[in-house]
Amino acid sequence: MSRSEKTDVSRQPVTADDLDLAVQLALEVLRGAPPEAWEEKAGSLEWDCWETVEHLSDDLFAYAAQLGPKAPPLDGEVPFVWESRRAGGPANAIHADRTAGPAGLLQVLDASGALLVAMARTASPETRAYHVFGVSDPEGFAAMGIVETVVHTYDLAQGLGLVWTPPADICARVLARLFPEAPSGTDPWPTLLWATGRGDLEGRPRPTTWRWDGTPRA
Repeated sequence: MSRSEKTDVSRQPVTADDLDLAVQLALEVLRGAPPEAWEEKAGSLEWDCWETVEHLSDDLFAYAAQLGPKAPPLDGEVPFVWESRRAGGPANAIHADRTAGPAGLLQVLDASGALLVAMARTASPETRAYHVFGVSDPEGFAAMGIVETVVHTYDLAQGLGLVWTPPADICARVLARLFPEAPSGTDPWPTLLWATGRGDLEGRPRPTTWRWDGTPRA
């Protein structure tokens, strides 16, 4: 029995409700952004804040799409067309109408999050679908959606001049699900930032490359 197949009776599962809460809390914070700040760089990313929300929306949409088919793909992504609107910009299937302004952009994020919440809530736990970091299950895709949401909201908060701290209990469940080798005796939110190359933990070098393990847990 491999490490990923061993039963961990202490691990609390990541739920669709966790994802829904993470997305709604992110939206609440982002709605406070100054309208003129959306063209600022998002933290350490090479994208501006508008592009980063489009990228996050695209992630949530794409994860929902992977779970959607009656026979989900196990060897690749559902073949939507992903394209950048500028050189160096994120390659997305989802783009927001700029004329709708920041409120419209956040509505796109809200809708994309709702799609993944619905799929995580309704798909059979036995469903498996492809992700580049490992074929995963609905819980795994919900956890991935939370990571994308909370860390990109962190990036956005830096560019938009906002304050963002997601719930520690959700971060702890996501760490246990996707980053089982991360330290467990530290504050979950700084640990998740460390695990995604965005923060420091005392006594541990910051990762220069990182990935999660999306494979199902027994």
